Amino acid sequence: MSMLETIENPFKPKAARIVRQYDLIKDHRFFQLRHIDMKKAMSFSYNPGQFIMLSIPGVGESPFSISSTPSRPGILELGVRKVGILSDAFFQKKDNEVVYIRGPYGNGFKLDQMVNRNLIIVAGGLGVISLRSILYYVLDNRDQFKQIFFLYGTRTPDEFLFKTEFFQLKQRDDIKCLYTVDKPNAKWTENVGVVTKLFEKLPKLDPLETTAVVVGPPVMYKFVIDEFLKLKIPKNQIQLSLERRMKCGIGKCGHCAIEHLYTCMDGPVFTYWDTLHFRELI
Repeated sequence: MSMLETIENPFKPKAARIVRQYDLIKDHRFFQLRHIDMKKAMSFSYNPGQFIMLSIPGVGESPFSISSTPSRPGILELGVRKVGILSDAFFQKKDNEVVYIRGPYGNGFKLDQMVNRNLIIVAGGLGVISLRSILYYVLDNRDQFKQIFFLYGTRTPDEFLFKTEFFQLKQRDDIKCLYTVDKPNAKWTENVGVVTKLFEKLPKLDPLETTAVVVGPPVMYKFVIDEFLKLKIPKNQIQLSLERRMKCGIGKCGHCAIEHLYTCMDGPVFTYWDTLHFRELI
């Protein structure tokens, strides 16, 4: 066998079966996938914050953030918004049907900056889909971290993703969950206002022993980062997930290039310090 025959084609996807799916909110659905090859299913490794490329033959291929945690192997979870040709076709798939995935790709969250530290995890809107991975990872490895704070905000209660499981987290004693919406309804009993208002409810923390994470729409980054800086958290201890124009996943197509960086390889997770040198990232 030649050397070329032993190198796996990085563009060749693997077959995966839809194990389960259910609607989260309007036009947003949760999918659980498992590689058909069970050895591959159990050995598939990734870091929170990475993404996969999902394809449907005859339709196309798109990147999706991994919403599951590697601390629970065997099942790959995705939160998908119905927004294009590929996602429309994905929504038409039934349980037990097959799709194809390749990856994982990109840099995930920098876990070495989190161990033995306080964590402030902030999500806005759809950003909670990819942030869910790091949230459950740290909870599954709870003894490795100090205090954990989870702040999540959406525009309305109807846009609040993973509502049942996130409200169950509020019953835990080892994490402080703070939720808010901009426009409440009569049933909403949590905070009201933008997500940065939740910072008023945080206790005083040693900034040198605190790591901050934020994922959400671009418009919220500046305001959330300003709050982190007010807490005097070092710029290299603030982590952001910035997904933009990713297509091939391996830095070959150039769609996500920013100067000498490729979001699909150097990101999608960056530190705030990185963004100061490449303002186009945000």
